[in-house]
Amino acid sequence: MNSFADLQRAARRLAMLQLLAEAPAYETSAQLIYAALPSRGAAASADQIAVDLAWLAEQGLVESQIVGPVVMVKITLRGLDASKGFVQIPGVARPGP
Repeated sequence: MNSFADLQRAARRLAMLQLLAEAPAYETSAQLIYAALPSRGAAASADQIAVDLAWLAEQGLVESQIVGPVVMVKITLRGLDASKGFVQIPGVARPGP
């Protein structure tokens, strides 16, 4: 059974993917993700977001690139599918109907 922390983490990862799916060119900065997550009910520390983004990259759901002092994150096609519930990824919540 999943702990409450696991459920929060999975919901936060879905929220991140959904934010990226809505972003222009499917890309935004990690700082904007940090700023936008509270509006999705998924507020987290900068460290938690960095860990989640690294995990999402390991799963092939996002790609990140450092541009000067900014971490830019772009959703992959697999990540876009997960954000819409077309594929189920363990560790990422599925969107509700």
